[in-house]
Amino acid sequence: MPVPTPRPDARPSAQPTARPAALWNDRQFLLLASARTVSVLGNGFARVALGFAVLALPGATPGRLSLVLACQALPQLVFVLLGGVIADRLPRARLMVVADVVGAAAYAGLAALVLSGHAPLVAMCVLAVVAGTATALFSPAMDGLVPLVVPADRLQQANGLLRVGTSTSLLLGLSLSGVAVAWLGAGWALAVNATSFVVSAGLTARLRVSGRRRAKTTSGWDDLKEGWREFASRQWLWVVVAHSAVVVAGLNATVGVLGPLLAEEHLGGARAWSLIVAAQALGTVAGAGLVVRVRVKRPVLVAVLATFPAAVPIALLAASAPPWATAVAMCCSGVTTTVGAVLWSTTLQREIPEEALSRVSSYGWFGALGFAPLGLLVAGPVADAAGLREALAGCAALVALAAAAALLSPQVRRLASAEPSASGRPAERAVRAARP
Repeated sequence: MPVPTPRPDARPSAQPTARPAALWNDRQFLLLASARTVSVLGNGFARVALGFAVLALPGATPGRLSLVLACQALPQLVFVLLGGVIADRLPRARLMVVADVVGAAAYAGLAALVLSGHAPLVAMCVLAVVAGTATALFSPAMDGLVPLVVPADRLQQANGLLRVGTSTSLLLGLSLSGVAVAWLGAGWALAVNATSFVVSAGLTARLRVSGRRRAKTTSGWDDLKEGWREFASRQWLWVVVAHSAVVVAGLNATVGVLGPLLAEEHLGGARAWSLIVAAQALGTVAGAGLVVRVRVKRPVLVAVLATFPAAVPIALLAASAPPWATAVAMCCSGVTTTVGAVLWSTTLQREIPEEALSRVSSYGWFGALGFAPLGLLVAGPVADAAGLREALAGCAALVALAAAAALLSPQVRRLASAEPSASGRPAERAVRAARP
């Protein structure tokens, strides 16, 4: 495993005695956190609204719902590597603004179609593709921007605080989305999401991140190959990404297709399902608050172990458990998956050189989203053919088996926490401990 090198453009480390809350006094971090919080608030509305908007269309079927959601997920997979290359070449904050504007246009178009009462399936699929493309541009840039905004020794605190804000806003969005869909209609809920992207773009545009200038003489293809070498040289990295591909496919099929179908048929519709998903968001708030304070010796191992509870609420849905039991399991799953996600993001930002971080992140997104469109696309037809509860049971089994398989990797089990020294260099002991 290659020895991580220090980032020359990293901001000086904060004093070890500084409290985590002091990050909120940093204007740059506050702008970034505010932009993400507002954007995720709108996404909370869209997560429920888009599914029920499609189901409300004349002649709606589970297959049509799968198609629209797959059209949103597929561009995230196809264009995320390009997004990583662009984010490592251009100012990341500027790229995020462009992505927010594109996303706003896509959701505004979806809202207009639904509100007009004339929403052709082809038009909705096209706009879903545009929305997915915006996400593909945004995600690698966001992952690479955080280390440029906060000091190296505050990354876990920053990632945790970002999760607190975004999880809280997601909880609020999900809690209100069911009411908005029931009272106002799915079109207005989609319009709220479009507005949130506009506000996020305005806040991100005010970020001033200095000290990152790279003279690029290589081609985009060479950049991709360099990013692949950084990615493939770390066993812990590609093993967890492969595990995530299966987990994300199962979770997306459940939350995007199978869960809304079960809610529509047996739980009373959008209100009941939004409450169940909101319980997961409540857990993510608690998990984000917890991970700001915890320190673990084996962050990647903990991140993988944290995915096991995600299978429990899916299994409860398959077993026709009471909605309150599923909601409790969703809440616990939200706690563990958020702790794992923050530990994973922080490890990535500390172990990967800054100049390649967005490209490596894009390979991570590419792998993690690899099966997501397929999961969304086949979820509806599989539910029709095998049965809704049988499809949910299959998703639960896939999530658990993927997590178990990832634990077979020696580096996943052994990679030690790489706390930066005063110069920002991760400790050498973490590198030695990661070697099989």
